[in-house]
Amino acid sequence: MNFLPPEIEAYSENISSPESPVLKKLNRDTHAKVLRPRMLSGHLQGKLLEMISCMLRPSRILEVGTYTGYSAICMAQGLKPSGKLHTIDHNPELEDFAKEYIVQAGLKDSIIQHIGEALEILPALDETFDMAFIDADKENYITYFDQIFEKTNKGGVILADNVLWSGKVLQEDIKNDPETEGIVRFNEYVKNHSGIRNLLLPFRDGLMISQKI
Repeated sequence: MNFLPPEIEAYSENISSPESPVLKKLNRDTHAKVLRPRMLSGHLQGKLLEMISCMLRPSRILEVGTYTGYSAICMAQGLKPSGKLHTIDHNPELEDFAKEYIVQAGLKDSIIQHIGEALEILPALDETFDMAFIDADKENYITYFDQIFEKTNKGGVILADNVLWSGKVLQEDIKNDPETEGIVRFNEYVKNHSGIRNLLLPFRDGLMISQKI
């Protein structure tokens, strides 16, 4: 869900730096060929992720939820020359689709794809990270955050997508809605976490930005 009026979003995209040809094609092909294309980060959020990465100049980035690779390609733009981005997704059917565009973007040596359950893969990654992006199953956001937090360097940034969850976070009765309940619990958890400073940015479907202090 996007809370911006369509004409404001279109104006913002027009004024912002354009998508690269590879990202524009990936955007189009995701909408044409893949289920639930609204999961794609898209032009504006992609640019935001890219800019944060370019400002941080990370050596290592971690992503939970590859989907078709759009956000990974965006974040990888800010990597240091020898940097690596690890991205995890449980859906093997999208692995080759994402890989094709990662190769087209010239990032096959910078982006490492992992296929499987993130809760099993994360503990096995012997790395520390400067930036992370969580965009996966909402019920496990807190667990993902905790595992990533332990691997995040001081000053590192952890981002989480969909933290407004189409406005459902404002509903009073969420007991029979595990995804909404997971997001609400996560938001409160981050708010009360003593090891970070955070901002819930009401952009698209809500982006939580946390920095380890």
